Amino acid sequence: MPGRLEPEPLPRRDFLGLAAIWSALLAFLAAALGALRLPMPAVFPESNSKVKLGPPDAFRPGSETHLPEQKLWVVHDGEGLYAISTVCTHLGCIAGREKTGEFRCPCHGSVFNPQGKVVGGPAPKALNRLALSLAPDGQVVVDTMATVDPTTRLKV
Repeated sequence: MPGRLEPEPLPRRDFLGLAAIWSALLAFLAAALGALRLPMPAVFPESNSKVKLGPPDAFRPGSETHLPEQKLWVVHDGEGLYAISTVCTHLGCIAGREKTGEFRCPCHGSVFNPQGKVVGGPAPKALNRLALSLAPDGQVVVDTMATVDPTTRLKV
């Protein structure tokens, strides 16, 4: 038909400019969504942080018992029971115990004395002491999310 006008094709340069703008907008949107997700934890804490360790008789006076599943040591000294977490306070690596009794982080070299105090390395504070209590059935219970003062003991 002679009266009908065909639309002029979009020049290549204009198409590339529009494609660049839309790509930048999509990249900005993806970055904004990622930034909004930052405040939310990627790993949620355990639903139940209390774990039964067994009867108090399992921890004889003078003993030091390693419980690798719970990432802790239970020590029974003259004052009672206490639990030292082996999770390094620097970046969360698991510290191993040397024959000397010291705890040593294999990742970044932090060193802790047998009581968990920092003696070397980048760790900012001592290993955590975890809360111990007795369950109604008489078993020793550790709360892996509750820390206590280093002088705290469970009297058994």
